[in-house]
Amino acid sequence: MTGFGRSKITDIVQQQRAAFRPDRRSLLALGGGALLAAAGMQAANAQNYPARPVQVLVPFAGGSASDVITRILLNRMSTSLGQVFVVDNRPGAGGNIGTAAAAHAAPDGYTLLMSTSGPLAANKSLYKDLPYDPLKDLAPIGLFATLPNVIVINSRLPPTSLAELIDYAKAHPRELNYGTVGVGSSQHLSAAYFEQLTGTELTHVPYRNIAAYTPDFIAGQVPLGFQLLPNVLGLIKSGDARPLAVASDKRMTALPDVPTAAEAGLKEYESAAWLALLAPASTGKPVIDKVYAAMVEAMSDLKVRALFVEQGAEPLVLDPKGLTDFMTSETVKWAGIIKKIGIEPM
Repeated sequence: MTGFGRSKITDIVQQQRAAFRPDRRSLLALGGGALLAAAGMQAANAQNYPARPVQVLVPFAGGSASDVITRILLNRMSTSLGQVFVVDNRPGAGGNIGTAAAAHAAPDGYTLLMSTSGPLAANKSLYKDLPYDPLKDLAPIGLFATLPNVIVINSRLPPTSLAELIDYAKAHPRELNYGTVGVGSSQHLSAAYFEQLTGTELTHVPYRNIAAYTPDFIAGQVPLGFQLLPNVLGLIKSGDARPLAVASDKRMTALPDVPTAAEAGLKEYESAAWLALLAPASTGKPVIDKVYAAMVEAMSDLKVRALFVEQGAEPLVLDPKGLTDFMTSETVKWAGIIKKIGIEPM
């Protein structure tokens, strides 16, 4: 620094700073340009999306109803998008573990989530501290199916109708065990709602996965279920399970001879799981739109719809806005039911 005093250096630095200090308009212009560039890059990425296989987290065990139906959908979507969808089953905590993992994944479109009514709505009231917020940490893509709960009983037990089941349960309080895939699952809430409406007392036996429940049902240790059809379809076909009613406003196409709960004498009893695709929050809208379009195309395929019906699912499509509104209303609905039932948050 020979030849320059400290004051001279200070003057030079201040002059350089002044020369390169942008005014407010320049900053706004630069910021706007950056945003436009980012948007352009995002759109370009969306055009090439997906450029590699997409991971889809399913917060329930392989072979469960939600897993089977999701795979049917994703198989058809892969045809549209030209990439494989790799299912990653992460069961546990009523679906919270897998759902939380997806909520905190990178929002790049390469980690998606299939989740259900429990983790996306009911668990807000069933758990004190969820490790995610369904409406804040996830970006809805679309709803694609609903699955009415089916009331089944071990065929060796006496009841042959819903009315007889209610009478039997009242005569044997807390002696009838029913199995579910966990607290907060549609099976659990369906059973609890049933108890509320009928004044019966049942015993809840949660399982980590449906495969563990099946042998106990056959053996008669857990002889009752408020199950999704894929979970008990094999049991019904083998004669081990007797379906008594479906918890929907109309009969299921796959079980045309089984009455609705209302037809069987229990009015207002409707309970169903629903399945939806989501992504981590902040995932770009172009990616969301592209996945949603592939989902709609898959749901328009008559083969896909037929496979859904065969599995006990009712095809139903809601767009991202529709899914957001539905999640909100379902959260309120089940909060009221859970409070009335008296289930304490875990």
